[in-house]
Amino acid sequence: MKADKKRIIRILRIVMPVVAIVCVVTLPPWPGIKAWLAPLPDTVQQQVDDAAHDGLDGIIVYVDQGGKPPRLYAAGWKDAAHRVPADPHALFKIASISKLYIAVATVKLVHQHVLSLDDTLAERLPELAGRIQNADRITLRMLLQHRSGIPNFVDADGFDWGQRQADPHDNLKLVLDQPADFAPGARREYSNTNYLLLGAILDRALGYSHQRYIQREILKPLGLTHTYGSLRDVNLADLASGHQHGVDADMKTLDFETPGGSMVATARDVGVFVRALNDGTLLTPDEQALYASVYQYGHAGWLPGYQSIARYYRDIDTVVVEFASTTGDNKELLTNVVYHRIVRILRRQSKKGV
Repeated sequence: MKADKKRIIRILRIVMPVVAIVCVVTLPPWPGIKAWLAPLPDTVQQQVDDAAHDGLDGIIVYVDQGGKPPRLYAAGWKDAAHRVPADPHALFKIASISKLYIAVATVKLVHQHVLSLDDTLAERLPELAGRIQNADRITLRMLLQHRSGIPNFVDADGFDWGQRQADPHDNLKLVLDQPADFAPGARREYSNTNYLLLGAILDRALGYSHQRYIQREILKPLGLTHTYGSLRDVNLADLASGHQHGVDADMKTLDFETPGGSMVATARDVGVFVRALNDGTLLTPDEQALYASVYQYGHAGWLPGYQSIARYYRDIDTVVVEFASTTGDNKELLTNVVYHRIVRILRRQSKKGV
């Protein structure tokens, strides 16, 4: 039996690489796999150019390495239909990266004793008691950490990414009176509904829009003048176009006004924010300790036509922000592969002292 087992293992070691190669050649998503297998270029700009060649309509990358001036890279198109080249300073829908700003605002209000992480959903939005299961047990901490068990409205019957999401209450209605996905605190499962509710809680506690609070307490101190709470606040001419595979229309006019996904910014502004969030200049030490207990320090985002990734890498003291204006047809994999290749390039350069 042992000899048979060893023989099978030897055969698998020979066969499986061949199967993998066949899959790479014959199965989608070929552009993402091709990019993953390609030799790593010497520079970030070369990688960005390759990404546009491999199928991203437009791509913008911001790199902030400690001790060096920040750099911007771009390739492809800002507006492919009108042949407008990619602009590294263009505005972009940052989608779920917006959740970082809401998490910071929540932590600041907790530190100011306006809110408590132990406040329950039923206490803060009593009208939802009985409409959202376990509302009396779901805390702000659980909402921040995606541990509430509230269903994700984007997975609900009736939600359509291709329709304007102009009123967040419409999205909330999709999950009212629905059973919980799990008991509060039992596990972590990403749900956009959590941050929709946090936005509503912040609005109620403040007596005005949480985006106004973010503007005053987060963006203004950092000098971020190209970050906006909503698509409604921007000149569409400044916004990069977004392309969804199989859809002819430009995705730039498609509203998504739900908290946690509504913000618009430049790559530079997002990069400055992520740097400040990670290096301690945005939050006081007490606020930083609170934040570390509830949420992450980087994020990715997705809306039709728009992909975004923003993270800090402590080992090379570097913030990398990537915007890609193409979704669908496996472009999500390509975007992620390109991002991680850029990080690898930067790590290699750092080792060489470049």
